[in-house]
Parts: sequence; C-alpha cells; structure tokens
Amino acid sequence: MRNLTLPLALLLALALLLALALPGQAAQARPAPDQPMDTRLLQRTDLDYRFSRLLIDSADGQRHYQLWIGRPNGAPPKSGYPVVWMLDGNAAVGALDADLLRDLARGKAPLLVAIGYRTPLRIERTARTYDYTPNRPGVAEQTDPLTGLPSGGADEFLDLLRNRLRPAVAAKAPLNLQEQTLWGHSYGGLLVLHALLTRPAEFAHYAAASPSLWWTDIRPGAGFKQRMNGNKADLLLMRGTAEPGNPRGPSNGEPDRLIRQLAGELSDIPGLAVDYQTFDGMGHGETLSASLRRVLQGQNR
Repeated sequence: MRNLTLPLALLLALALLLALALPGQAAQARPAPDQPMDTRLLQRTDLDYRFSRLLIDSADGQRHYQLWIGRPNGAPPKSGYPVVWMLDGNAAVGALDADLLRDLARGKAPLLVAIGYRTPLRIERTARTYDYTPNRPGVAEQTDPLTGLPSGGADEFLDLLRNRLRPAVAAKAPLNLQEQTLWGHSYGGLLVLHALLTRPAEFAHYAAASPSLWWTDIRPGAGFKQRMNGNKADLLLMRGTAEPGNPRGPSNGEPDRLIRQLAGELSDIPGLAVDYQTFDGMGHGETLSASLRRVLQGQNR
C-alpha cells in the first residue's frame, strides 16, 4: 500500500496557501498560545525611554507579575508623570516601537507601565483569565466557559493594582495621580469596563479595546451615577469591524451591536465622556496593537 503521509514541509505550505486564500478567517485567528514575548525593544539602549523591571507576586502566591516600567529620558514633570497602565503587559511591550516612543517623549511623555506576567510567553492565559474577569452572577463555579480556567478575580486584581502595584511604581518614579489611564484588550478590555463601573474615580481615562461583552451583562447599574459622585472621567471604546460579537460566533463585518448600545447608555452619565472608534477590516488579534497605539498617540493631543 502506498504511504499517504505528507511531508511536514508540504503540510506547512498547504496551510499557508489556505490562510492566504481565506484572509477573513486568517484575520480572526488567535495568536498561538506558545508565542514568545517580543523583547527586542527592551534590549535597545538608544531609545527615548529607558525600561526597568519590577517583580511582584499576588497575595496568595498563585500569580507572578513582571512590570516593565518605561520612563522617558530627562527630568520628571513637577506634577509627576501621567501614567498609562497597560494590561497584558508582555504583549503590550511588543506593540511598542522606537518611533512611537520618540513621539511620546516629545509630548507629555507619560510613564508607561506594562503589567505582564513572569513568563517568556506573549500571553499568560491562566493568570489573565482569573485577573481580568468579574464574577458571573448566578454561577456556582466561577470558570471560563471557553477554557474551564478559574475566573472571577477582577476585584482582587484591581485591589492589587491600587494597593501594591501603584505604590511600588511610585517608589521608582513620581506619579500624577490625576492623570492615569487604564488600557486593556479583550479580557483586559472587560476589566477596564469593570473598573470604570465599579471604581470610576480610580483613573481619569479608561480605554477598552475589543472588550469581551459576552462574558456577563456589562451595563451601568442604578448606583453608577452615585459612584461617579461628581467625578469626571472619559472612556474610549474600540473595536475592529471584522470582529465577531462572540468568540464562538461568525464575523459579520460589522462592529458588535452591544458595544454601541453600551456607549449610548454610558454617554448619558453626567461627568463621563464616551468615544467609540472602529478599526476598519481588523480582526480581534489585530486590534491589540492598533488600540494601544491609538491610546498612546492620544497622549500628545
């Protein structure tokens, strides 16, 4: 009988041809779970920012964080640095480049804090699933319905950010506590929205890219206006037009209806300014870099 096993090189070539033939589906593909973190920027010494690393563990010792702190060259502003807190920090570092850092340094020059995990991988799925997801009401066992990983640690993570991460960063550089931005993508975008709805005075600027609105009913409750309590904040919602509304659903080439509905409801809240931006033709994975660049470029506007 003839051996029907194809050589590995031929299989890879066929897979590449299939991806090129189906660009819409290829754009939806998630990064490989074992994709390594891109650390090339951190190894350079000719940048307008200098990076240092900070290691912190969760209170229960189950999650291990590495924070990459990007500090612009030169003296800090008298009021302290505006800060951009970037979730999925390992991936966020890979979205930066020398030109972007040069432009930032010529403007307001924010301090960049990439909250990553102590792994060589671009995405650490187990820890981020727990950290970035709120509890789902009425569910006895809080696990990710897609992966079965433990979930529901959003409030615990936000407490960690406020009580431990922020003071640790402040010990290394002066911070302007009135000019802080929280950016996140996907589950990170979900966490940004949860932070806004539960702690609207914690940050001045909230930037949620491709938030996982399918996770639970993310809407301003009756007490949100009271929690705003005269404070002012702004929210930037972002989404690619080729993204599905649900990871198990098809892409229909249109932004998710739920995000527009949420933007409309939040726009009615006094003190909260809401903007919604789409990225034409982009799928879910592509919006991570695009949304972060949009937020950072907006620092100098």
